[in-house]
Amino acid sequence: MRGDTIILFFLLFLVAVILASLFPFNVWGADTNTVSSTVVTDKSVPTANAPSVVVNNSDVCRTGMSVGAQTGIFGFSTGHTIIDDNCERIKLARSLYFMGMKVAAVSLLCQDARVFDAMTMAGTPCPYKGKIGKEAKLAWEANQDDVPEDSRTFEEEEEKKDDVYDPTWGD
Repeated sequence: MRGDTIILFFLLFLVAVILASLFPFNVWGADTNTVSSTVVTDKSVPTANAPSVVVNNSDVCRTGMSVGAQTGIFGFSTGHTIIDDNCERIKLARSLYFMGMKVAAVSLLCQDARVFDAMTMAGTPCPYKGKIGKEAKLAWEANQDDVPEDSRTFEEEEEKKDDVYDPTWGD
């Protein structure tokens, strides 16, 4: 009897295999259809990542800058910070002022030609090597090489001297 059941299971298995081979597209069970495809490429796209230059602290007088470029063969990226000299000057002057060194703070700000010209126009010349007021004005006039580079204060005075009328020009 045991042999008969084994033969019966073998015959059922054989019939199932024959039916599956004769009707390969018929699916018994749930009606589902899954399509799956994979695209394989052997070359990746070149990428360039510029570094992030982060300046989180608002008390830093710097600006971050980065750049990146990529070709099919070579890539390059770099980052850098740029110092804001005017911002540093203002912060240093503020620190000096709060430490009670007001003349030093004004002297530091006077290194900027715009401040130098504004102080001169206001009739309060910038301090010069410890001198203030009229003494400083005379010292600046005597040492014009020490005036900030873009200052127009003494340029205008030289132009006025050149524009003086000379009566002999008409002869």
